[in-house]
Amino acid sequence: MADYVRPWGIAGGWAIDLFVGNETRVHSDIEIAILREDQHRLKSQLADWSFQKVVKGELVEWESETLVLPIHELHGNHQTEGRLEVLLNEVENDQWVFRRDMTITFPSSTLFLISTEGIPYLHPAIVVLYKAINPREKDQADFHAVKDLLSDKDRQWLCSALEIHVPGHPWISELGVMK
Repeated sequence: MADYVRPWGIAGGWAIDLFVGNETRVHSDIEIAILREDQHRLKSQLADWSFQKVVKGELVEWESETLVLPIHELHGNHQTEGRLEVLLNEVENDQWVFRRDMTITFPSSTLFLISTEGIPYLHPAIVVLYKAINPREKDQADFHAVKDLLSDKDRQWLCSALEIHVPGHPWISELGVMK
């Protein structure tokens, strides 16, 4: 991805670790986030990879068609580089749009942050928002690793997004945001 010139970043648990500055738990995969509009650029960049799209929970070969919602996940395979999960993200009018609830937006200018090592990663508040539905043990760990490191503004945004997306979620009170 070093030569990929469009916005992208590590997603999932590795994004949390890049934000925190160290490895907080064991990871089983690598996920990256890109803008949906860049799907064909990524496929060209990784021309020696094979890609499958996830359709209703099943992996299906991705030829060259333009992928639209609800399809948002690709799985790439390479003979020597391994596997990669690619998450397509919506951006409209300089705003990232949460695909699960289009009323939740975030400034696309800060969608991707850069680690001290120069690695781009998806904003941790967005990563945690995706993890809020039926959180597993690793999702709980990721939330707890990041919640106190978020800025006041990001904690407020996450609290508001959680109130819309999963009202009454226990993370809302744990964020300690004054209403």
